[in-house]
Amino acid sequence: MNKSLVTVAGATALALTLAACGSAPDSGSDATGEATGGAEATTAEAIDVVDGFKACMVSDAGGYDDQSFNQSGKEGLDRAAADWGIATNAVESTSDADYGPNIDSLIDDGCTYIIGVGFLLAPAIAEAAQANPDIEFGLIDSALSNPDFSPLVLDNVKPLLFNTAEAAFLAGYAAAGMTQSGTVGTFGGLPIDSVEIFMDGFSDGITQYNEDNGASVTLLGWDKAAQTGSFTGDFDNQANGTTVTQGFIDQGADIVMPVAGPVGLGAATALQSGGGTLIWVDSDGFLSTDFGDITLTSVMKQIGQAVHDSIKDAAEGNFSNEAYVGTLENGGVGLAPWHDFESKVPAELSAKIDDYKQQIIDGTFTVESENTP
Repeated sequence: MNKSLVTVAGATALALTLAACGSAPDSGSDATGEATGGAEATTAEAIDVVDGFKACMVSDAGGYDDQSFNQSGKEGLDRAAADWGIATNAVESTSDADYGPNIDSLIDDGCTYIIGVGFLLAPAIAEAAQANPDIEFGLIDSALSNPDFSPLVLDNVKPLLFNTAEAAFLAGYAAAGMTQSGTVGTFGGLPIDSVEIFMDGFSDGITQYNEDNGASVTLLGWDKAAQTGSFTGDFDNQANGTTVTQGFIDQGADIVMPVAGPVGLGAATALQSGGGTLIWVDSDGFLSTDFGDITLTSVMKQIGQAVHDSIKDAAEGNFSNEAYVGTLENGGVGLAPWHDFESKVPAELSAKIDDYKQQIIDGTFTVESENTP
């Protein structure tokens, strides 16, 4: 069997170009009416698994205990194994140099559907997919592109994408309504589409709150118009998250949304010490981190559900390279419950957020981002 030989170098932002949205994941509902997904969201149904099928996954350098992005993907893989007795294998990467070799190891292990977790795996997934057209691949949070950044569509690669700007808009509105200082912040790990889309939506939510209420809440860390802001440069070093967040706190910010995987835990440490409030991303931070007491809400991608459902399709022989895009409408993205902040969030603010959510679902209100998949 062929396998990838050289990892493509020099990955930068990839174009998230796609033809249409895939089917919606099954999802539950939280106390605010948002989709929750997660391991308990559906009851397993019997499926007819193709002989020899094996679903596998490669993490990015954050690893499967990142309490965020990779962990959510692994939960979807594990649930597929539990639901249907599917053979699985998951390997962790500790650096970018691991991606190609890790994919090769899964090919050697007989994996028939290999999922890469995140944008940084796109070059290695593309090369492996082209070298192994008989193997199916999934890629979380990114489509593929050629070296000139033009879209690359392969018959055996399915992008799993999320329009997080919609849910981040709601989080931005909430942050603007809950700040006591009038200043909030956000930062990213790397300046890539799947990070900046959160920041775009967050910024728009704050702007809309200001317009609706004659307020002047300030956002640190992101200028949507200029598409410039604060980034730590990685998704690994939690100390960088602490440093950036402390800088925001020193400028008066009392609520911060890190979009940086495990680096966000460093932000949470600074906020906890400084009496601030956290907005988590990807998973429900109240449940997945040790900082639930300071977590206002989370901008969730239902990564686990998307992985689970894509494995089901592939296991039944129904793999498609059509991109799945999670939205508020199909439950692929959502805002987590208020949890410990339930009694602190004014009913009027919560109702207004619910109203905007419904307008976005109905198509009467649009959250715009140049990073939208």
